[in-house]
Amino acid sequence: MTEAVIERLRLFLIESPIKMVRLQGVGNVKGSVKRVLVELTAGDGLVGWGEAAPWEVFTGTAEAAFAALDIYLRPLIIGQPVKRIRALMASLDKALIGHAEAKVAVEMAMFDILGKATGLSVADLLGGRVRDTIPLSFSIADPDFAADLDRMREMVPAGNRIFKVKTGVKPHAEDLAHLDAIRSEFGDGVDLRLDYNQALAPFGAMKILRDVDRFQPTFIEQPVPRRHLDAMASFAAALDTPILADESCFDAVDLMDILRLQAADAISVKLMKCGGLLKAQGLMAIADTAGLPGYGGTLWEGGVALAAGTQLIAATPGISLGCEFYMPHHVLTEDVLEERVANRDGHVVVPDGPGLGIKVSEASIRANAKILAERA
Repeated sequence: MTEAVIERLRLFLIESPIKMVRLQGVGNVKGSVKRVLVELTAGDGLVGWGEAAPWEVFTGTAEAAFAALDIYLRPLIIGQPVKRIRALMASLDKALIGHAEAKVAVEMAMFDILGKATGLSVADLLGGRVRDTIPLSFSIADPDFAADLDRMREMVPAGNRIFKVKTGVKPHAEDLAHLDAIRSEFGDGVDLRLDYNQALAPFGAMKILRDVDRFQPTFIEQPVPRRHLDAMASFAAALDTPILADESCFDAVDLMDILRLQAADAISVKLMKCGGLLKAQGLMAIADTAGLPGYGGTLWEGGVALAAGTQLIAATPGISLGCEFYMPHHVLTEDVLEERVANRDGHVVVPDGPGLGIKVSEASIRANAKILAERA
């Protein structure tokens, strides 16, 4: 029996409008977001989809990911056996430094094909499910806090409990007033989390963090720029609230530094940072050994990449702090999937079909996104 190989690669650079401005400590987003869709076709006709969703202030640009896939990675992908995903990913790392988002998009599409070929979900291929639903975290990041408060008034009765407030963008007194308003109205009925997105300088950060500590958040995410691990370690040692590392933890090397310095109590696992589902599981193997739980973070992904993240979390016990996969339902005005991944009672429902468990078509892409460039 001849082993199926990849025969075709198509790329779409797309742009999607968003419903609201998002204020983040490291940079703001408004109007639209860009990302790259990858379609791989195997010799037996099976098709797999992947998505690269960089953010220019965080990892890179969608245009750079498109070029990396089209010019540098394409020759390495065509002709490769569908079953040899780990070998392909190693060759991509050897051929091109960085561009984690482009590489994970290829890996997603390969797993999607393999799952369809075997009748297994990606979670099954990654070791099998430990959970069928994932608690959903929604980020409070609208410059109009009153609008976010209204959203919470709709979402909490619908079963949403986890809300992550983007802090450090507005004046500290305003942040405190917003946290007080949330606790006053919703009390302990919501799981409150804070994310500074590197907004604070190490000098003076401790006083600010002591002020927010009294609201008893589940964690404080990345209060200072990623290089300041010594400051992160001081916060982790001094505060009652756990410190979560996001920008300080891209890969296993970063995690080893964090563990050595005791600079965080938990980590954010993002496929766009670590560059692979297999790498994400490897990262969590180290974190599990050290007792650090993981949180399913995102950049500005749509449904394809978030379906992959959902499959990863379903198969990875240590990513136990929920996920922030809210973009397709709450921020994007439309998505490229024929049917969005289900949300129910404040949880993301893990698709149970083969591969990523989603359906994408050329019609669904062209109807729901502005195509800026495409290559076959």
